[in-house]
Amino acid sequence: FYDMFTGGAFERATIFALGIMPYISASIIIQLLVVVVPALEKLQKEGAEGQKKITEYTRYGTIGLCIIQSVAMAAFLAGMNSPGSTPIVTNSNWWFYVMCVLTFTTGTAFIMWVGEQISEHGIGNGISMIIFTSIVADMPNATRSVVELIKSQQLGLIQVGILMVLIIAIIAGVIVVTTGVRRVPVQYPRQMKGRRMTTGGRNYLPLRVNQAGVIPIIFASSLLMLPGMLAQVIQNPTFESVYITYFRDNRYVYDGMYAGLIIFFSFFYTAITFNPIEMAENMKKYGGVIMGVRPGKATAEYLNRVMTRITLVGSLFLAAVALLPEIFYGYVHAIPPVVARFFGGTSLLILVGVALDTVRQIETHLTMRNYDGFVKGRRVRSRRMS
Repeated sequence: FYDMFTGGAFERATIFALGIMPYISASIIIQLLVVVVPALEKLQKEGAEGQKKITEYTRYGTIGLCIIQSVAMAAFLAGMNSPGSTPIVTNSNWWFYVMCVLTFTTGTAFIMWVGEQISEHGIGNGISMIIFTSIVADMPNATRSVVELIKSQQLGLIQVGILMVLIIAIIAGVIVVTTGVRRVPVQYPRQMKGRRMTTGGRNYLPLRVNQAGVIPIIFASSLLMLPGMLAQVIQNPTFESVYITYFRDNRYVYDGMYAGLIIFFSFFYTAITFNPIEMAENMKKYGGVIMGVRPGKATAEYLNRVMTRITLVGSLFLAAVALLPEIFYGYVHAIPPVVARFFGGTSLLILVGVALDTVRQIETHLTMRNYDGFVKGRRVRSRRMS
C-alpha cells in the first residue's frame, strides 16, 4: 500500500523511498487540527495570508514525520540482516541512522518542493499529480503481468475481455460518484445594497456524495497496518495468534473491519469538514431560504439529514470500491495484485479524481485565454455544458 504512493521507490529503498506520503499525512493532520484548534481556524479565515501560514506548518509537520519514518525504515532495513546470508546493512551504527534520516528526509522535501512548483506554475495540484504519476508508473508492470498470464494460458482472451469491460464499468461508476452532488435549491430575495438593487433568484447548494474523498481508505488502511507492526515489535505469542487469526488468515473478518472503518471515517471526516449550522447561519444572513424549510435551526437539521443520507450512499460505494482488489485477488484469484489494484481501491479513486481535476483546470485555462483547444477550430467544452 505504501509502495503504491511512491511508484515502487519504497520497495527498492531509493532516495525517494518515503515518497510524498509524509506530506499527505501532515496535510490531513493539519486539516483535522484546523477544526479543533481555534488559532488554526482563525488563520484559515484570514484568507491567503492565513493559508500561507498553514502551508508552512504543513511543511514543518512533513519534516517531523519524515524524521520519525526515516528512523523506523532504518531500523527495518537493519533488522533484515539474517545470520548465514549476505547482510543488507553492513554496519548499522548511529551514522547509518543519521544517513538514512538525512537521505530520506531530503528526498521527500525535494518531492514536496517539486509539487509546490507544479502547483504554482502548472495547471493542477502538484502533489496530486506526483501521486498520479507514481501510480501510473506501475501500469507497464501490470500490462506485462497480464501478457505473461495470457502467454502461459492462465488467462484466456475472453477472460481478458470480461476484465476490461469490468474495469471500464468500475471507472464509470467511480466518475459518477466522485462528481455526484445533491443540489439543494436555495431561494434568495432581491435586496437593496447601497444604491443598487441585487437580483434575487434560485441558486443551488451542491452537497457532494463523496465528501471525504480517499481519506477514509487511507485512515482505515493505516489503522489495519498497526496490528502487524505491533506483532513484529512485541513478539508476544498471544498477540501474534490473534493477529494471524483475525488479520492475516481470515479475510472475511479483515475485510469486514476494513469496510466498517471506511464507513466510520467517511462520516467522521464529513462531520468535521461539513458544518450545517454555519451554512444555515450564512444563508440566513443573506436571506437565503430552502423552500419548505424554516431558516435557522430547521435549515441546519435539514442539511444535516440530507448530508447523512448521501454520505451513507457514498461511504458504502467507497467501501465496495476499496474491497474490489481484495475480491479480485484474494477470493477469485483471477489476476495478480499488481493488476488488481487498478480495479479499485485508493489507486483508482486517485487516478479518476486527479484526472477529472486536471481536465477541469485545462478547460478553465482554455476558456479564460480563448484558446481553440487541443484540436484546431474546436473548443473543449465543460462537462456541465455537454
